[in-house]
Amino acid sequence: MATMRFNHMELTLPRGALDDDFRAAVRRFYGENFAWTGMDVEVVGQRALYLQVDEGQFLLVAESDRPLQSPGYDHLGLLCETRAEVDALLARCRTEQEKDDRVHIKEYRDETFGSVTVHAFYVKYLLPIWFDVQCLEHAPGAEPGHRWIYAPASPR
Repeated sequence: MATMRFNHMELTLPRGALDDDFRAAVRRFYGENFAWTGMDVEVVGQRALYLQVDEGQFLLVAESDRPLQSPGYDHLGLLCETRAEVDALLARCRTEQEKDDRVHIKEYRDETFGSVTVHAFYVKYLLPIWFDVQCLEHAPGAEPGHRWIYAPASPR
């Protein structure tokens, strides 16, 4: 079976929603809190917003006559390495929420499934989905046999 990881996700908004103020607000929030880089790109004849997560992962935000509708808790999961990273991001998002009521947060109690504890919260800001920010804590001796590791490329 192939080994794969998330590469990108496209999110669509109603026509006219992706104006300069919206773009600036999205770039600022996700840039300051998630360290994503936002830039405008030309894709299929329209000016879209490209949110780069890292060198191989991104979100593309575009306009459509049939935009994404997500009235529930549809989400993209973001995995942090530690509980402290999740907690620091939650604190930053709470601070943002105090200044902007368009920041929505859903907090969860830790959930344990067998030997894995999930520590998480959801956040939603302007984009049509939630982001599930979490870490997975494995009981000693129950760590997974394989996992993705983000590491710098070897020098050439």
